[in-house]
Amino acid sequence: MGLQQQLDAFKAEFARTAPAGRPALYETKIEELRAIFALERAIGLGDVAPDFRLPDAKGAVVVLHDLLQSGPAVVTFYRGGWCPYCNIQLRAYEAILPEITELGARLVAISPQLPDGSLSTAEANALTFDVLSDIGNDVARRFGLVWSLAEELRAALRSNNKALPGINGDDSWELPVPATYVIAQDGRVALAAVEVDYRRRLEPDAILDALKALRAG
Repeated sequence: MGLQQQLDAFKAEFARTAPAGRPALYETKIEELRAIFALERAIGLGDVAPDFRLPDAKGAVVVLHDLLQSGPAVVTFYRGGWCPYCNIQLRAYEAILPEITELGARLVAISPQLPDGSLSTAEANALTFDVLSDIGNDVARRFGLVWSLAEELRAALRSNNKALPGINGDDSWELPVPATYVIAQDGRVALAAVEVDYRRRLEPDAILDALKALRAG
């Protein structure tokens, strides 16, 4: 089963079991965000990716510039370990990590959650790539990915014991839209997938195809 098939299956199950009105609320808010999100301002194909220094789940600092010294980088922004769609995506990317490594690349995942949350995410999903904490969404903001949740979404997360201030360590209620980049060694973006609908993610095969194209060209 492909990644999007897994995500669609979870979406269908959620629609069947969620509290009354919750799926409709999420659909409405996704479409509202799609209408106002400045997608053209996000880092895209051919742009130079902003450098970053972020702590991993165990406190070590990971620097994009350093990663690119040895090969391309795959950088994926996700909402947090509290998001089931994110966990499905991260596990799918873990499954292709040997192929990513064989193609000379490094994979890192970035969310605004605190390092303890990143560690929990890595452990719960048996992730062996770097899971980084972008507290305050500083890096996601430089990539043009940040948005602020409406009050209805804040209330929904509170009701699920997923209030973002406790998870992310600030009161902004901001998240990155999910995005995955393949960044060439010169820092330019060779593949950009930015998706306002958090239930859709880039297929693993697209990452591998982009890395193969970089190696070939």
